[in-house]
Amino acid sequence: MLVAAACALVSCGGAPRKSTSQTTAPPPLPATQPIRPAAGLPWPTYGADDARLRVFQSPRLRPPFRLLWTFHGRALLEFPPVVGYGGVFEEAFDGRLYALDPATGKVRWRYYSRRCGWSSPALADHLLFATFIAHPSCSSPLRNGQLVAFSAATGHVKWRRTIGPSESSPVVSNGTVYVADQGGRVYAFAVRTGRLRWSFDTGAPIKASPTLAYGRIYIGNYAGQMFALSAQTGRAVWRIGGFGDFYSTASVSGGRVYVGSLDDRVYSFSARNGDPLWSFMTRGYVYDSPAVWRGLVLIGSYDGYFYVLQADSGSVRWRFNAHAAISGAASVVDGVVYFSSFAHRTYALAGASGRVVRVWPDGEYSAAVADEERLYLVGVGRIYALAPR
Repeated sequence: MLVAAACALVSCGGAPRKSTSQTTAPPPLPATQPIRPAAGLPWPTYGADDARLRVFQSPRLRPPFRLLWTFHGRALLEFPPVVGYGGVFEEAFDGRLYALDPATGKVRWRYYSRRCGWSSPALADHLLFATFIAHPSCSSPLRNGQLVAFSAATGHVKWRRTIGPSESSPVVSNGTVYVADQGGRVYAFAVRTGRLRWSFDTGAPIKASPTLAYGRIYIGNYAGQMFALSAQTGRAVWRIGGFGDFYSTASVSGGRVYVGSLDDRVYSFSARNGDPLWSFMTRGYVYDSPAVWRGLVLIGSYDGYFYVLQADSGSVRWRFNAHAAISGAASVVDGVVYFSSFAHRTYALAGASGRVVRVWPDGEYSAAVADEERLYLVGVGRIYALAPR
């Protein structure tokens, strides 16, 4: 059973390095606004919505919680589950995909890919889309990757496509599923048939996931380049380079792209033309993918700090010292931000102030997702379903 650890405010001392900012406003927004989750799909994709904002509003879904059930994945759960169509769907490091009953945590169906599972799946049109990566760390004898489409209800495989080894979480919109691979390609496949609609070669490995907003796919690669591609045609709208390698998946809001980099910085770019707007320097790698909430960018660093930055300037609103590296993305649920550290602790902090709400003695990567009734907290190899007391 999950037992709450003793909790006290942790020192937030230590000044971060200076952020840099431009003084001109970003260009006007394109007409299309970021797409929100459909009804009945509370958390259908990595980052909660197509723009990867990682925010879920459900009144009164906050600590204190009671434990409903615990799922033991028997392998590392590096990426969080998705929730919708009456199920909770999780990929484990060992390449097994599980469909869980949200009321009980019991396994409804499972699938073994014979590859590793280093991503979150995605839900749309009553289908579940998942990527897998062949890698020796999960004893896979294979060398490629796959994108597989399942019936969300039964686990029946509808179609599968071979791609390069992929740790990229799919995003789905308007009958198209978008994904990327370590070969450096971004793909668009038809949801129902798996037919390839387009592909684009970025020229360097991709470990991030595609983000969809304003009719464009935003994604960075391991050559320090950020791209905006037309979601319809795959044509490059803009590209910008000269930055550290991007593992972080971008979040897009208010005409801006927010992303972390392995050069220790958090960046903001214009979503319209890629112009750099500001950068913020931490003291460690920023593998983390940002959450964006109420004009704030919430993101952790390998320097052990969790930073909350003003979205328009990159200045620090507050920071929290977790005393251990932070790698997985945070989530904001009902105004509480959840993140985990390499010290195997998960923190719940008030998003506006950084006040500690709760600490749990489990977790390592991405911390939590939610639906209207439950918070699903992700431990090292477990999922805990929690409900308000």
